[in-house]
Amino acid sequence: MLLRNSISFIVFIFSFASFAQIKGTVNDVNGKPLPFVTIFEENTYNGTTTNEQGKFVLNVKIPGDHIILFQYLGYKTNKQIVTIQQNNNSPIDIEVIMLEENITLKEVVINPKDNPANEIIRNAIKNKKANSEKSSKYTADFYSRGIFRVKNLPKKILGQKLDFFDEIIDSSRSGILYLSETVSKVTFQKPDKLKEVIVASKVSGNDNGFSFNNASSANFDFYDNYLEFNTNVISPIADNAFNYYKFKFEGSFFTENRQQINKIKIIPRRETEPVMNGYIYIVDDTYAIYAVDVTFTGKQIQNPALNTLNLKQNFSYNSTTRVWTKNTQTLDFDAGMLGINISGGFTYVFTNFEFPEKFEKKTFTAEVIRFEENANKKEDSFWNIIRPVPLTEEEVTDYIKKDALQEKKKSKVYLDSIDKKKNKFGFMDILNGYTYSNSFKKWSISYESPLMNTSFNTVQGWNSKIGVSYFKRNEDKNTYYQFGSSLAYGFSDERARTTAYFSSKLSNKSKSYLSVFGGNSVNQFNGEEPISKLVNMVSTLFFKDNYMKLYEKNFISTNFSREIFNGLNMSLGLEYAERKPLFNTTDYTFIKSDDLYTSNNPLLPFDFTTSAIEKHNLVKLNLGARIKFGQQFITRPDGKYTIGNDKYPSLSLSYEKGFAGSENQYNFDKIAARITHTLTLGNKGEMQINSRAGKFFNADGISFVDYKHFNGNETHVVLGNSYTNSFNLLPYYAASTNDSYFETHIEHNDKGFFMNKIPLLNKLQSKLMLGFKNLAVPDRKPYQEFSVGLSNLGFGKVRILRIDYVRSYQGGYLGDGVMFGINF
Repeated sequence: MLLRNSISFIVFIFSFASFAQIKGTVNDVNGKPLPFVTIFEENTYNGTTTNEQGKFVLNVKIPGDHIILFQYLGYKTNKQIVTIQQNNNSPIDIEVIMLEENITLKEVVINPKDNPANEIIRNAIKNKKANSEKSSKYTADFYSRGIFRVKNLPKKILGQKLDFFDEIIDSSRSGILYLSETVSKVTFQKPDKLKEVIVASKVSGNDNGFSFNNASSANFDFYDNYLEFNTNVISPIADNAFNYYKFKFEGSFFTENRQQINKIKIIPRRETEPVMNGYIYIVDDTYAIYAVDVTFTGKQIQNPALNTLNLKQNFSYNSTTRVWTKNTQTLDFDAGMLGINISGGFTYVFTNFEFPEKFEKKTFTAEVIRFEENANKKEDSFWNIIRPVPLTEEEVTDYIKKDALQEKKKSKVYLDSIDKKKNKFGFMDILNGYTYSNSFKKWSISYESPLMNTSFNTVQGWNSKIGVSYFKRNEDKNTYYQFGSSLAYGFSDERARTTAYFSSKLSNKSKSYLSVFGGNSVNQFNGEEPISKLVNMVSTLFFKDNYMKLYEKNFISTNFSREIFNGLNMSLGLEYAERKPLFNTTDYTFIKSDDLYTSNNPLLPFDFTTSAIEKHNLVKLNLGARIKFGQQFITRPDGKYTIGNDKYPSLSLSYEKGFAGSENQYNFDKIAARITHTLTLGNKGEMQINSRAGKFFNADGISFVDYKHFNGNETHVVLGNSYTNSFNLLPYYAASTNDSYFETHIEHNDKGFFMNKIPLLNKLQSKLMLGFKNLAVPDRKPYQEFSVGLSNLGFGKVRILRIDYVRSYQGGYLGDGVMFGINF
């Protein structure tokens, strides 16, 4: 394998070494460099683009005369004839001056009910399937470069120091945060079949890093109805484009092949919708896309941090194949939040297209991206040969600066000096927690502060926890192991409880994990812990609503999981536990109230002497399988990384067995299944579905701990994104069962589809949320909830609030309520 890769690499290098380079600068008539000019060899798919300083490099292989075309929106196409001599390996320098294009308006009679732009767009829509089909299957070479810059970075955010980037930014706290390049070979078939082999990957300042820019992230196809961003943006030639845009004809010009190009201005009908502003250039007669230059805002795609995003695409024509193909694309953005202002962009170049009639059956597999071995270890000499877009002076400086800094950062002396600074122990560390690190050996020891782990419940009263842990990582293999211990104390029940754990990620390729836990702990009867400690503490102390119900267990448990093959992950868990009942030990509260707390028995809330469980022992075996249908993945030398596929659902299956109980009645068997799916509904939003079902066997006398409990809510507060995993108004233990059950949660997020069309309400930039929930258990009427709400609420760019109105039914109307949510 190593020999084969070495031979392939040598052949690859020599194929580039035999190229001659044409390089130079492209300026306008005033000597101003023109960035991102599309440059290609006539009737070939060999091309490049200029960088931000107008400089370019084009590799040509065959000696002789080469017709090089320079194409830039707003300027006339420039044609240069360059002669390459046999065995001439010296670069050929040329200077290109581009003249502004004379865009002329047709002599047409403007119909007030229509305009020439509408007719052109209608024809583009009519012909888009045929035009798209011409390039529906291809192979190509791909190059991309990504850069992120920061400007005037604040020294503090919300009172916290922001010194992580101090060594890579200048005195004005500005500079390049991220710079990367990728070279790959792409095989693609519309609509979404991709195979990408990344030959080379480079990240400034990280010789072990992998660039995240790739061909799949550059696949913005205007022939499709939507462009996938945070929300689906409507293409100006979508089937329903006239519902979202108006168009204005701004003139036409001719290419070097006398093909007429029509310049069409894109005007959104409603700026609040996922639409774009800008221009699309359409070829007359064929109505293929010649170029695109569009901009949209963060508000339009409901991304508050984004200010603007500009997307440009240029297409070249090959008279031999008669195909217009996208050869260059740029994506530029600026964003900001909390005083942090970031700008940057990506440059993409596609070359050497081939259009096969069909691909072999096994061309496309679940592996959509594969990094070749040592893809991130290529020398500078390799990049100097293969890079189609020259680096700017700023980028060259960044590579030199960060490469030198990286060598410095690898040294033990440097890492020890950084650790010495960060490892200083102060008084506030006692209160907030502390971590001692050895960066050179890649381990750390952490201390958890009892102050940060203090809460209140009616069983323990005020309680706190102190912990110590050790963490060790292997960056090359992307694995780790950690272990730790904690001591918890309840000031009302006057009990100390200790736990310890060990966990390890054994392999990043097989996704193998091992964990061992043990000790004495206080736990909610519902192991999913639907009641957070913070919410319970507030509801208890301020409203005397003690919803959290607890039991104690002494236990030891272990769990192992790994991927068996792509898409199938299996887990095995085993636990021995002694379970004990607990009772309230305090009636402390912040408010004056004659109301009593409920008991710690969720089945008998006003019985303070009967416990929910009796002391008993049990061994539990858990066998689980998770199937992700259609799972795709990226293979890197350091492991496997899965990619979501919203075409297919995920299915989880489990078998649970309780045995060796202190009494036979505690033994049981249980099977369960869960299916989750997120459906993308074009520009109408997305729908999330989460359904679960299960059945107990031989479980008539089992412990209440082992019942199936459902995630209810009685606080009217939702933290996080648990809306499709919990009910809004269901009491926490009202429907717990040791028989069969079925529950389903469905939520539709309109992504602004409806809200953006409603006057005044569209100013909220909110998303309409529609929900339905159902629960069925034996001997109980089915329970349903219907909800309507708004998310993405807030002020300015901070939009983390959500509000829902919910109605519940159980054989008729049961109740209603308002839910307040915070999504961090």
